[in-house]
Amino acid sequence: MKPPVPYLDGEYPIRFAHRGSRVLWPENTVVAFEGAVALGYVYIETDVRITRDGVVVVFHDDTLDRTTNGKGPVKDWLFDDIKHLDAGWWFDPDAGFPQRGRDAVVSSLDDVFERFPDVRFNIDLKGPGLEWPVADVVRRHGREKMVMIGSFRGHRIGKFRRVTDGAVATSAGPAAALLLYSASRLGKTVSTHARAFQVPFDYRGITIDEKFVAASHAADAHVHCWTVNEAADMQRLLDIGVDGIVTDRPDILNEVLAQR
Repeated sequence: MKPPVPYLDGEYPIRFAHRGSRVLWPENTVVAFEGAVALGYVYIETDVRITRDGVVVVFHDDTLDRTTNGKGPVKDWLFDDIKHLDAGWWFDPDAGFPQRGRDAVVSSLDDVFERFPDVRFNIDLKGPGLEWPVADVVRRHGREKMVMIGSFRGHRIGKFRRVTDGAVATSAGPAAALLLYSASRLGKTVSTHARAFQVPFDYRGITIDEKFVAASHAADAHVHCWTVNEAADMQRLLDIGVDGIVTDRPDILNEVLAQR
């Protein structure tokens, strides 16, 4: 058995607010994170990138165009410029753009840690060269037991694990998750350093089921499924024993859990 992971002991099942909630508020902003916390969320999933001057910012896309009134790659901007952009500019509901000119901005990871000392963040490394800078921010704020690191690139997870000497919990990359899925079809499991398999609940014909959950638990790892926004899907996943649900609809997940 692996030693206990403080990050995972906050609640069960774990409710993750995906980017705070990209449906209810401008994604990956303090506004969204405050909204999730107001709904009782202890865990928030978010993404990070790095600016031209080496500041780690909370942001999903490689470019600014989709969510802000800025343009171009995040990596080409200085933080002192990017922090003044309107991160609620394209937040649509009903095309009224209700968040324009309000409080949604692009924040640094430092600022987010300072504003939300009790939140456990699930952080997706979205670009190259983030391992050392993110590790530095985590260490400076003493958040080693309050974050989990993941990425769609397994080598980034491995590098982060080495940089932090395993002091910070990490999830499995896509290749490891696929290997576990294949093993689970045979009633087997795999050995892994990961403390969680964070996977889409239904992707290209691959559906998370009891076999996958059993194989993950046999590897002493959680199963966290994303991005689950329909009540029926939430119910099914909870019924088969997943340990966490990542959702854009924290309000709906609260309702589902209240009914169980």
